Amino acid sequence: MPTPFSTRIDAFLAALAARQYSPATVATYAVDLAHLRELVGEVEPASLAAHDIRRALATLRGRGQQPKTLARTLSAWRSFYNHLARLGLAAANPCLGLRPPKGEKRLPNALSVDEMAQLLEGPADDIWSARDQAMFELMYSSGLRRGELIGLDLGDVDLAAGEVTVTGKGRKTRIVPVGAAALAALHHWLRLRDATAPATAALFLGARGGRVSATAVRLALKRLAARHGVTAHVHPHALRHSFASHVLQSSGDLRAVQEMLGHASLSTTQVYTHLDFQHLALVYDQAHPRAKKK
Repeated sequence: MPTPFSTRIDAFLAALAARQYSPATVATYAVDLAHLRELVGEVEPASLAAHDIRRALATLRGRGQQPKTLARTLSAWRSFYNHLARLGLAAANPCLGLRPPKGEKRLPNALSVDEMAQLLEGPADDIWSARDQAMFELMYSSGLRRGELIGLDLGDVDLAAGEVTVTGKGRKTRIVPVGAAALAALHHWLRLRDATAPATAALFLGARGGRVSATAVRLALKRLAARHGVTAHVHPHALRHSFASHVLQSSGDLRAVQEMLGHASLSTTQVYTHLDFQHLALVYDQAHPRAKKK
């Protein structure tokens, strides 16, 4: 008698938990696989073919699921079938070769140079405002992701050299310059931080003395924007995008921005950053030998 789909799913989720996947990740897999089981019924998973998976995706699309969600769902289904194949419970992966529908690529809004100056203007007259000033100056100065900022330790910042060593995605490290304004803010924060003698190597601390949390960073930025009257929607990733946009607009050096952002592929940087057409046209007119009018 064929094994029901739900039994195979339960075993897969248990395997993920045993491999120490986070509870949130396991829960997301459970939701995505529940959609597939609902659409195909309690059949033996090995009986499904590519057209069954394609039809299931089309049904979810018809229900209004967005392309980004469908991409995640298909990835979960693919992982499930890879698991079955490794155990010899499926001869082939029916998800291979299938692609979800492409959606509109939405980029986070970059703040203008004036908005960034308004956001980061002082003074930082107490320990927490000093911390916030240093965090956001550094994020904007060096293009850090929020997780990269949170993971920084004291030894990762070289104030004398004006550099920060960042551990990014895939545990890859990169060294990024730190600008003068961020260095000044870091000096001020470290003087106050050291006075508290915390028992942690974390560069940025939370109210309880441990490493600052992602939620604390988000709320601190929201408070900072409100205090300085910045009406644009400000979130931590917008600082990274603003860094990339402003450096690229000033220099036109896509490769350098790629390295500072820690992107493995130049195409990722091209999608992540944006230049307005007038600036591109100006760079072209000034740089291309056959662009200039005689």
